[in-house]
Amino acid sequence: PMSTIFDLKIQVQPAHIDVLGHVNNVMYIQWMQDVAEAHIEALGLGLAQYLELKHAMVAVEHHVQYRKAALIDDEIILRTWLYDINALYSFRQYVFYRPQDQAVLFSGNTKWACVEIATGRPKRMSPTFTQAYQPLAADINPLDFSHIDLKNQ
Repeated sequence: PMSTIFDLKIQVQPAHIDVLGHVNNVMYIQWMQDVAEAHIEALGLGLAQYLELKHAMVAVEHHVQYRKAALIDDEIILRTWLYDINALYSFRQYVFYRPQDQAVLFSGNTKWACVEIATGRPKRMSPTFTQAYQPLAADINPLDFSHIDLKNQ
């Protein structure tokens, strides 16, 4: 089965804000990790399964693009999906979206490598992994935010 997009709704907190009054750029990397973890938990292949299977996915490369600043109290949709996979790597994309003004704040992608937990060495993904980490179905547009709940607007 192809995987789907995954959304996590967050609200910007004072701790996320830097001296310029907007979200600190390192927070976006944290949010990439947070939403990726939430997604794999939802797929049934989270950290507990990693330990059980003795291998795990680790981030080896991020590409990030900051488009607009996020501000205190903003409600943001952290969206992620998988777009490619091979024996050793999976590739995940992210778009962070602010429904209030329909703005894409951030986009990025991560290359994840499969490693053996005990040694840290690269390892081919088990079928459990490759089945869970299927790319997004081609007929789904991950940039379509028209179904987002715009409550409180």
